[in-house]
Amino acid sequence: MSSKTLPYSIKDIQYDNAKFRRRSLFQVISQIFLTNKMKRECMSCSTGKFLAVLMIFGLTYLVITHASPIHSVTSGVARAIGSKEGDNSIMDGGGIGVKRFWRKPPRLPPHLSPDEMNISNKSTHNPAKSNLDSEWVAKQESVKKAFIHAWSGYKKYAMGYDELMPLSQKGIDGLGGLGATVVDALDTAMIMRLDDVASEAGSWIEKNLPERICNKGQVNLFETTIRVVGGLLSAYHLSETNPNSTKNGPKPSVYLENAKNLADVLLTAFTSSPTAIPFSDVVLQDHKAHPAPDGLSSTSEASTLQLEFNYLSFLTGDPKYSVESMKVLEHMKTLPKVEGLVPIYISPSSGEFSGDNIRLGSRGDSYYEYLIKVWLQQRQNNWSYLHEMYEEAMKGVKHLLVKKSKPNGLVFVGELPSGVDGGFSPKMDHLVCFLPGTLALGATKGITKAKAMEENLLTFEDLENLKLAEDLAKTCFEMYSVTSTGLAPEIAYFNSEGYSEENLDGGNKSSEYLHDIVIKHADRHNLLRPETVESLFVLYRITEDSKYREWGWSIFEAFEKYTKVESGGYTSLDDVTMLPPRRRDKMETFFLGETLKYLYLLFGESNVIPLTQFVFNTEAHPIPIITTTTTKKE
Repeated sequence: MSSKTLPYSIKDIQYDNAKFRRRSLFQVISQIFLTNKMKRECMSCSTGKFLAVLMIFGLTYLVITHASPIHSVTSGVARAIGSKEGDNSIMDGGGIGVKRFWRKPPRLPPHLSPDEMNISNKSTHNPAKSNLDSEWVAKQESVKKAFIHAWSGYKKYAMGYDELMPLSQKGIDGLGGLGATVVDALDTAMIMRLDDVASEAGSWIEKNLPERICNKGQVNLFETTIRVVGGLLSAYHLSETNPNSTKNGPKPSVYLENAKNLADVLLTAFTSSPTAIPFSDVVLQDHKAHPAPDGLSSTSEASTLQLEFNYLSFLTGDPKYSVESMKVLEHMKTLPKVEGLVPIYISPSSGEFSGDNIRLGSRGDSYYEYLIKVWLQQRQNNWSYLHEMYEEAMKGVKHLLVKKSKPNGLVFVGELPSGVDGGFSPKMDHLVCFLPGTLALGATKGITKAKAMEENLLTFEDLENLKLAEDLAKTCFEMYSVTSTGLAPEIAYFNSEGYSEENLDGGNKSSEYLHDIVIKHADRHNLLRPETVESLFVLYRITEDSKYREWGWSIFEAFEKYTKVESGGYTSLDDVTMLPPRRRDKMETFFLGETLKYLYLLFGESNVIPLTQFVFNTEAHPIPIITTTTTKKE
């Protein structure tokens, strides 16, 4: 309840607090004798004036001449401990009377309003909260230890390779050979204040990455931008604003220079294309780009480069990175859509969408994510069309893709494999679990729900999207808890109207949703993906509901139990419905760059990488929101 509704007003509090301030002799006498009432009743006649003067002289005489035999407690204590003040505190004659008259009034605590008392009690007199905080600090430390274990395995067996094969104890280059795990993990180490790891990663980048940018072969534009360029830019910002994060590592400028040099080569994907849609692949050593073998680019890949390139332009002062990347979204704005939804392929040669397949899973997901995030990053540029595209798309999602499972009504997001005129598929990739976090972020713009409600900032559409976000987050979590391992499959289907499968459950017979979720044999693998914990992190920050932390801890415990490799690192799984699960022998870079980072932040303080000051790129690298006060390169 707000104190505004109570009779005990702020004015009362200010008056009460004023009573305990120190007052001068003049203020004391004025308070006693010169109130309005005394003025009216005593000063209206000459007799009253005479009596007032007489009383003042009388009081003065008593103060000067009266000596009290009672010593103050303070003087006695001071004398007892032999202080100089105690020795001088007892004066001949009337000295003690003067000293007593001038002593400070007691420092009583000020009154608090009921709301302030409630906040104070919660923060300082609530042992349960203190215990709860210490519990989450301990859990955050567990995540940090998991990161150290993952990094130690990579460092021991695969340093400099893109990824670790923890069972084979060797490295593999599957992303072009730029040491993707090193760069992906760097800002996670900085956020966790693991200075030794950050220094190791930073030193490797300084010594090895420049040569690899010049001499390596083919890389994917999207993967290289989100992991390597994004990771370097995030590391630059974090080390620039906190120099102690890499005391033994390179200067922050090393990260920015490498990001710039790499982006200069990646720009050929844009400049080589006949349209605003970039080619999908770049050959680093030749500074050439070409389309994928089928001639198409993924819609999500072409539209998920802008956060990184915009920030690079901001830091360097060179607009070319932003100009080229933003042409993609400006062009997509003009293309026909289905209630804001778009097909998952687009042609660089024609600039048109290809096919009818609409989904928010692979090849479609981050198109929707970056509409709202690029708008948030660049709100000062008034790119309102991005927000309009996002709002239209979310309406389309709710109208065309959101359904409920049977028998228990889990809310899920399906697909339109043949477009709006074709059939609906109740298939939901784990990748779709980015959506709850994106919906919540789009609704409150990063501030808490409570604050947004208090300031009347949420529209009906925002509230509806926030409700959908929470419903979908529950579904994403149940995709974990329905399996024998407590880990989600790569893809799930949902028994629903027009679709039903039996004998393909997740294996956890105690799950309430055992008969709602269908897991086909080809979809039962787990790649250590981050999308669900990403949404749990965002929803906890926005709603402040502790259940999202509890769900995150349950997922983390399952990772620890079934994917940890004792010799170092963590591994993907082949089948999450079996016990023990078969292992796949690969640790994706995003396990260190995203999954563990989001879990660490979920269990920590909300003022670390606040959502009002950063947007996370689709690889979980925090990029500052650009404002008039955002720091540029000196």
